[in-house]
Amino acid sequence: MSASQIEPFHAIAISRLAHQMKAEGRSVIHMEFGQPSTGAPKAAIARAHQVLDTDGMGYWESPGLKAAIARRYADQDGVEVDPERIILTCGASPALVLALAATFKPGDRVALARPGYVAYRNTLKALNLVPVEIACGADSGFQLTAAHLAALDPAPAGVIVASPANPTGAVIPAAELAAIARVCRERGIAVVSDEIYHGLSYGEPARSMLAFEPQALIVNSFSKYFSMAGWRLGWLVCPPDQVARARAFMGNLFLTPPSLSQHAGLVAMDCRDELEGHLDVYRANRRLLLDALPALGLGSIAPPDGAFYIYADVGHLTDDSLAFCETLLRDTGVATAPGVDFDPVDGHRFIRFSFAVSTAEVEEALQRIIPWFAARPRRVPA
Repeated sequence: MSASQIEPFHAIAISRLAHQMKAEGRSVIHMEFGQPSTGAPKAAIARAHQVLDTDGMGYWESPGLKAAIARRYADQDGVEVDPERIILTCGASPALVLALAATFKPGDRVALARPGYVAYRNTLKALNLVPVEIACGADSGFQLTAAHLAALDPAPAGVIVASPANPTGAVIPAAELAAIARVCRERGIAVVSDEIYHGLSYGEPARSMLAFEPQALIVNSFSKYFSMAGWRLGWLVCPPDQVARARAFMGNLFLTPPSLSQHAGLVAMDCRDELEGHLDVYRANRRLLLDALPALGLGSIAPPDGAFYIYADVGHLTDDSLAFCETLLRDTGVATAPGVDFDPVDGHRFIRFSFAVSTAEVEEALQRIIPWFAARPRRVPA
């Protein structure tokens, strides 16, 4: 396995085309990326302005921010986390790199759900680890289960769990998380839990894996719930015996996250009312899309219980989701993500809508795409 086998992130090509169309004067609605259209909380931006005017800044890891993150685990999950186990990172992507590099050795097998976030598979390959993709369809709620992991022979060295998940928005119930943790302890499987969409749930809140497996490595970020994708700020929670190794990787590969982002992030953690207002917008957008699915002819979707995605089966219309998304964009100005990014086997028949945009944009997008979908000829299976 080598880094040369890393596949491109096709949604980036779709986004590039969308921006080109916009530069040409076309009206474009960006539903291809999972990033909030809102900015950072107002108080966080004000704090950033203040810091820019008064602080030259430098390499730094904020003790106050680590303490605030630790309090968040105590308040939301009833889990005590020593702040020194928290490594601040330049977003969730470096946190994932740290978790994998500090835990596994080249050649180790790491299980993950398919469909799943494209960077899981490709980061594993880049680190000379072996992805073990497990097909997770409607029968398991598009999520990994304890039964999946119990059935793997031999047991993998690790597993990446994501709840809520990208691209589906599917949430793993607490009882299933507990069962996954139990199987992993019994089989010696290290758990890496991507919790970047925590805070974005539409039913029961997603639980942290730390509540069930204290030795899990937890990846999280300010990009989604805190609406700070461009600030590149995240964190990794390490087991005590892996902190020094993960810090060595962080120092050599990334140094520290931006100081300005850390100042702003600390303030953002206290902006709950504003952030919950964003969630209200996503909830309304989700309902608009779910109500419109019959008019789009999309009857098979993953359960969007969290995050801000609809992952829909368009196999009755295409067997090439990348070409489908490109044509949809050129014809309607609505950008979406092709399923092949998230599932190299079955993703040719799926697309992903992100509803992390304004409600007005969702309404406009639906006006454009409902007649477009209705006019598409049905595909005759080979």
